[in-house]
Amino acid sequence: MKKLVLLITFICVTNTSNAQINEVGLFIGGSNYIGDIGPEYYINPTNIMGGVIYKWNMNPRISFRGTFTYAAIKSDDKNATNRERYFRGIGFKNSIKELAVGIEFNYFNYNLDDYRNTYTPYLLLEFAAFNYNIVVAETAPLQYQYASKTAFAIPFGIGYKTKLFQDFAIAFELRARYTFVDDIDYNNNNIKSLTFGNPNSNDWYILSGISLVYTFGRPACYSSPF
Repeated sequence: MKKLVLLITFICVTNTSNAQINEVGLFIGGSNYIGDIGPEYYINPTNIMGGVIYKWNMNPRISFRGTFTYAAIKSDDKNATNRERYFRGIGFKNSIKELAVGIEFNYFNYNLDDYRNTYTPYLLLEFAAFNYNIVVAETAPLQYQYASKTAFAIPFGIGYKTKLFQDFAIAFELRARYTFVDDIDYNNNNIKSLTFGNPNSNDWYILSGISLVYTFGRPACYSSPF
């Protein structure tokens, strides 16, 4: 009996390392910025975002994932609830191209091949690098020279995923990005016309939307031999 248990365990480990379930898909939704311009709502998906996603399911509770996201980012003081911002009247537009890697922690076991485990809420922890535009010089009054910049963010989020049909699943997800920069809105302390807000408060951006993924690959040996 002991030898049988060891054999089954070995087969499970072998399958886990060589035949995991993979997921690829697309996601679309909205984005918003939180910073020194415009409204201060944390979830306000007024701009479009979209991208691609890949997941590698290590087991029914943990998935490793990578995403590439494009998000339009803009905000305007005319939409601010803060009166001081409203009468200041500043606005901006930018775009973010983000590459993120991270881990999903499923609250329940998740396996599309088992009808009892085809849905779960989950937590998301990631590390992200993103590219966007900044202002580097004022060439004339209110005329600026732009450049590209890459920075980093600590993203975290929550979601809920469920089987749609056959090997397809759908997920609803909210991802928050805390950045280490304060210039997504073109804030620049070296340019008087672009010096505003709180220099000690970094920018955030929020991504919220829906993803559709296709699952492929032979399922791993998840069941316990005991």
